[in-house]
Amino acid sequence: MISKQELLEQSAEKFVKFGSRSFTMDELASELGISKKTIYHHFDSKDHLIYDSVGLLINNYTNNVDQIVSKEKDPIICVILLYKTALEHLKNFKPSFIFGLQKYYPKAYSQFDQFRQNFIKITLFNLLQSAQNQNIIREEVNLHLFCDLYFKRFEEVALKNTSLIDKYSQEEILNHFVVYNLRGVTVSSYSNVYFE
Repeated sequence: MISKQELLEQSAEKFVKFGSRSFTMDELASELGISKKTIYHHFDSKDHLIYDSVGLLINNYTNNVDQIVSKEKDPIICVILLYKTALEHLKNFKPSFIFGLQKYYPKAYSQFDQFRQNFIKITLFNLLQSAQNQNIIREEVNLHLFCDLYFKRFEEVALKNTSLIDKYSQEEILNHFVVYNLRGVTVSSYSNVYFE
């Protein structure tokens, strides 16, 4: 019998790939070669499974964030690496996954949105503030406004406009959405491998 963790991992992968609403429990059972009863043995509803799948995706990304933040000492490079990792995760997302969450699974969407907001307001902001305290980012830059202008909409643009991900390389998107904007607010004496 498939374990709850294996079921959760496989479910998250399928929901992300095919959409949270459109991929049915029957299709999931068929894809995994198990009965629907096995799914319901571990999760009492699709809502529950979707909620836990979103939690798993968040935990996986958070683990990546923690590894990057613990290893990279330059806060600007850290921000770039976080978004590079985010783009790698998002390339597997179907826009219908997030839209389905928002429309049909409000608890799961709330969990995702709370993570997204905390990521920007806490993780990114603290990294940018650290860079500003180290005189890497110019002191006149309003970091709250910078986050609002450039980072709050990243997932929306990346997820709603899949033609961007299909049309441009991850490196081009990373450069235009993150690197060039960061370069614009750093002091002229600062440089890193992504700025060259």
